[in-house]
Amino acid sequence: MSQATLETHFAKTLDDRRLSRNERQVLQHILRQEEPSPQRRRELLVRAFAVAQEALTRQPDRQVLTWLQEVSKLLVADTKPTPELAEAYFEPQQDCGARLISLLDRSRSDVRICVFTITDNAVAGAILAAHRRGVTVRIISDGDKARDRGSDIARLEASGVPVRVDFAADHMHHKFAVFDSHAMVTGSYNWTRGAAERNLENIVVSDDPRLVRPFVEEFERLWQILGLEPGI
Repeated sequence: MSQATLETHFAKTLDDRRLSRNERQVLQHILRQEEPSPQRRRELLVRAFAVAQEALTRQPDRQVLTWLQEVSKLLVADTKPTPELAEAYFEPQQDCGARLISLLDRSRSDVRICVFTITDNAVAGAILAAHRRGVTVRIISDGDKARDRGSDIARLEASGVPVRVDFAADHMHHKFAVFDSHAMVTGSYNWTRGAAERNLENIVVSDDPRLVRPFVEEFERLWQILGLEPGI
């Protein structure tokens, strides 16, 4: 729906100086259909205030509304952005590897990768491409799996990607990554061709800070610990 059409609807609902139940339901329906972004909602709020201001005739009333509009701007501006990513992918129905590659391709500043094993050459290629275009890529992996035949870990390290591995008796079994400190992916999915072609696997992608932050902290904790161990 265009902004002009929505403003017309605002003005129509203001005719009797009240928002009836039916008018509220219509407006809710319009917003559900449009699914406006947080920025779009802020723009609509400003326009709603403008429509209300045009309907006022007394100057003192206009001043009160102007005050309310300025306060509303401050309150909205201080609101944390609503997470936009909430995705789930399942193998073999969906291509988890392709989603990983798209996240790597879109990364611009830093990528933290903490996975049990990497043997999918297409994913490894996307990691290497990110590194070569200047993205700060770091990888944590399991020591035993890093030495497996077909593992891409040694090749990535030889290409200049910083790698740290866990040689503890128990496996480093995480499968997660954080992109630009903004979005994260986790799930059962190992970054391997077997996971892509044969296994029942899943990944979850989210940019919710409540999830991203703990994964960043866990990566940094492991990175510091494993910095004391020998490389592969």
